[in-house]
Amino acid sequence: MVEFFIRRPVFSTVVSLVIIFAGLVSVGILPIAQFPDVTPPTITVSCNFPGADAQTVSDVVTRPMEQEINGVKGMIYMSSSSTNNGDSSITVTFDVGYDQDIAAVDVQNRVERARPRLPEEVQRSGIIVDKQSTSLTMVVSLLSPNGTFDGTFLTNYADIHVTDALTRVPGVGKINNFGLQKYAIRIWLDPERMAAMDIGIPDVRNAISSQNKQAIAGQIGAPPTIGDPAFTLQVTAMGRLVEVEQFENIVVRATGAGRVVRLKDIARVELGSQSYTGDSQQNGIPAAQIGIYQLPSANALDVAGNIRTAMDELALQFPDDVEYKVSYDATSFVQASIEDLIKTIFEAALLVILVIYIFLQSFRTTIIPLLAIPVSVIGAFAAMLAFGFSINTLTLLGLVLAIGLVVDDAIVVVENVEREIRTGPKDRSTMESTIVAMRQVTGPVVATTLVLLAVFVPAAMMPGITGQLYNQFALTIAFSVAISSIVSLTLSPALCAIMMKREEHEEGKKSLRERIFQPFNSVLDWMTGWYGKIVKVGAKIWFLVLLLFGGVIAGLVGLLLVTPTDFVPDEDQGYFFVTIQLPSAATMERTQKIEDDVLKLIEAETDVVDVIMISGFNFLSGVSQSNSAFFVVTLTNWAERTRPEQHVEAVIERLLPQFFAIPEARVLAFNPPAISGLGAVGGFQMQIQDVNSLGVDAMAQAVRQLIGGAMQVPMLGRLSTTFSNDVPQLYLDIDRTKAELYGVDVGTLLDTLQFYLGSFYVNDFNKFGKVYRVMVQADAQYRMQSDEILALHVQNREGRMIPLSAFVQIESITGVDNLAHYNIYNSVAINGGPAPGYSSGIAIMAMEKLADRVLPAGMNTEWTGMTYQQLKAGNLAPIIFTLALIAVFLFLAAQYESWTLPVLILLAVPPAVLGALLFLLFRSMPLDVYGQIGLVMLIGLAAKNSILIVEFAKQERDAGGEIVESAVKAAILRLRPILMTAVSFAVGVLPLVIATGAGAVSRQSLGTVVFGGMVIATVLTLGLVPVFYVVLERMRTRFGFHKVDPNAKPID
Repeated sequence: MVEFFIRRPVFSTVVSLVIIFAGLVSVGILPIAQFPDVTPPTITVSCNFPGADAQTVSDVVTRPMEQEINGVKGMIYMSSSSTNNGDSSITVTFDVGYDQDIAAVDVQNRVERARPRLPEEVQRSGIIVDKQSTSLTMVVSLLSPNGTFDGTFLTNYADIHVTDALTRVPGVGKINNFGLQKYAIRIWLDPERMAAMDIGIPDVRNAISSQNKQAIAGQIGAPPTIGDPAFTLQVTAMGRLVEVEQFENIVVRATGAGRVVRLKDIARVELGSQSYTGDSQQNGIPAAQIGIYQLPSANALDVAGNIRTAMDELALQFPDDVEYKVSYDATSFVQASIEDLIKTIFEAALLVILVIYIFLQSFRTTIIPLLAIPVSVIGAFAAMLAFGFSINTLTLLGLVLAIGLVVDDAIVVVENVEREIRTGPKDRSTMESTIVAMRQVTGPVVATTLVLLAVFVPAAMMPGITGQLYNQFALTIAFSVAISSIVSLTLSPALCAIMMKREEHEEGKKSLRERIFQPFNSVLDWMTGWYGKIVKVGAKIWFLVLLLFGGVIAGLVGLLLVTPTDFVPDEDQGYFFVTIQLPSAATMERTQKIEDDVLKLIEAETDVVDVIMISGFNFLSGVSQSNSAFFVVTLTNWAERTRPEQHVEAVIERLLPQFFAIPEARVLAFNPPAISGLGAVGGFQMQIQDVNSLGVDAMAQAVRQLIGGAMQVPMLGRLSTTFSNDVPQLYLDIDRTKAELYGVDVGTLLDTLQFYLGSFYVNDFNKFGKVYRVMVQADAQYRMQSDEILALHVQNREGRMIPLSAFVQIESITGVDNLAHYNIYNSVAINGGPAPGYSSGIAIMAMEKLADRVLPAGMNTEWTGMTYQQLKAGNLAPIIFTLALIAVFLFLAAQYESWTLPVLILLAVPPAVLGALLFLLFRSMPLDVYGQIGLVMLIGLAAKNSILIVEFAKQERDAGGEIVESAVKAAILRLRPILMTAVSFAVGVLPLVIATGAGAVSRQSLGTVVFGGMVIATVLTLGLVPVFYVVLERMRTRFGFHKVDPNAKPID
């Protein structure tokens, strides 16, 4: 088959051109993203019970839904929060790869089963089941620089005029208005006037419900008819009200004397906000924040560009003093990372070309393996498209490493052809020499390619996040290597037959190129001579070589025990989070004063370009709280932040001491999670579960002991929790007997409290093409102090107004403002991370030991978010590595029809892993998921060098050669191509080892592992493999397993 391509060079060229063409077409179609779609599908269930406290929401809203949802197919864990704002939120997380649409339907069905058990107000307000989007692409801020418009106008302008247009942008999956102060008709009741007029809450509710109602009047002249009417006319009437004046004129009571009490007589009516629990700012100016999420299959860079274009068009219609700004753009990191990786690809290619030229010492010869790079790399994009991949960090890292691999087969071909031309008969043509050379190397080329493919197949089949990460990286390399093998068996030999020729020189004269490369060739010849002698000596003292190998194994085991582990390393993504938490029950006004102080500290950092502020929202717990706020701080471009002190971690470390100096609040700064959607911030999150229902006080004490103990553990840092059981609250002690004596129905009393204090949702109205709510609540001056509650009146059964002071007493208590559950149980989340100099793996183990020692019986711990996936991935990594070894072993056993030769070949793997771990130790880096991927890759890389030696030694031995001479001859002959391929690969990954800029940490991790492993593996296996071959072959001969092949020919 190979001879066919050698004799048909045009056909061979067309094959490669078709591969390149398919790849170029695919590049323009492939989506672009930071990572593959590795985030677990997440479904959220949210609703509101106006006026209810956290315990009530938990008992009557959250728990009934949790009990139904629990155990839904594909679920891995479930968390929830119930707050004093009446909000209930349940988050259900599913296995990676589970269909999110199916998950949403399953959860919706479970919620419907719980619906009849929920309060009527909750059902009427609506229960939202939504697919949570994690791929936040961009945040667009709408602001009024001169202060002409407030936040309510801006957020509603964005909701009415901007979000619908952005939703139609190709690639956009979801729009979320952060801090949206949605319009509502706010009816602020005057309880004193209502009491004076004997008007109760039922009167107000009934009046609004009956007079703000959609009119459905019917038709005149509709069939069946009498006679022959000329027209059918639709009858309409004023239904839902629209303007504030119309609501003000709602008739609450009409007396027989012609007196009318209207809503404006007992209340103040305005077009306000549905909620006043939060707002948003941009660099201290009120702003609307529009979060845009892309579809999983979309090209992030295209989506970002389309959004900017759409916003430019929309801005032409903005009112004066309204403008937009892109305050967060995730594609900046993606684009910078991809640009750096593409730059790395070119750097690696240039270095590889230089190494090949130094070894081959001919421009014409160098071109042949050089052509394998574009064909293999570009062609891989076509395979990526066919498998549904994207252009992301992992696939591009795979292509960087592939550059050093795809030339290997071509190098082996060119080097062997060049040797055959140089040492073969002078009257033999170049084409015939190429055919002879290809007969020798076709087997090793195919074998080494299939070995690499065998390494990556188990990795590509693994489930979960780890499997997704391994999958796209491993298969991208596999695609490139497979294409390079095709090139090396088609185009490369065809070009060898055309371009290579025997060089003739006059006796005693050397060309200029030979004189330039003479020192290099002399060193290589000297190395080759000494290498043959070392192999001969090693064969004699084989027992010492075995002891050396035993030392390698011992060192490897020791390093595996002490090497710190990590999952996905934290990167400088160009932004970070800041959270503010004041004492429990602190008002929004107090929180905003602290925000101003924190903003000044942040803006003092010269690398800060934008600050988004969201008030009234606890970012860590994900709930609305008046005592909380958070910031998203964006830094300048990575190209402008080249010094270590400009790294995001350095900025955080400078700010934290200043934040700790603020006595009124706890202010913390966090790096974002390495993978968006796995937790709110970087680091770990542990859930403390109250499995025996010991109560919130017991949980609070346990959490205090745990955090206090963590402060004494040097491996742990930045531990925090949002849980508090000392939130000031008021308890109303209702004397139900007295209430009955006064004729007061307790249900009416509770409704009255909900109306006055809890912002009650009555019904809806239409305006600006949207549907908004009508909300009723007591005016601010009647709900500022606790004693004002007793001054409120409730309507009894006779219609008289009874003051609450007649049968209600108030007690001051403390409690929680947010009740969290994790997998049904009451829980507390603890966020933290490793102290500087420690890995996340060490921090996780330290936390587990501390929790086992500190927590009382009846309380368990669970990991969630990124940490859950890290532990799951850690359990899979040894399995993947073992399966890769088994796959390679079985393939080699089938290839060589031997059980011993595969063992010999795979003995090169331990030195490779040892080298990888030594280099990680030298650079003080943990073994993360990128390093684990590199270790799997080293199995194939180390085996390739062994195969080149073993294959030739086997050929010589099968032809009747003596054992030691066969091993020495194969080692000498294969030294040059092994060195060439090893050095070209090592220098190809060198740009990864010294990477800087966006995504540098992941590139450094992978580069360090494969570079260190390849260097040590090459040095050690060159000496170990021939000696091991001698030992094993002697054993095979002694036991009669070796047979001479009469058709085999010795190597020239």
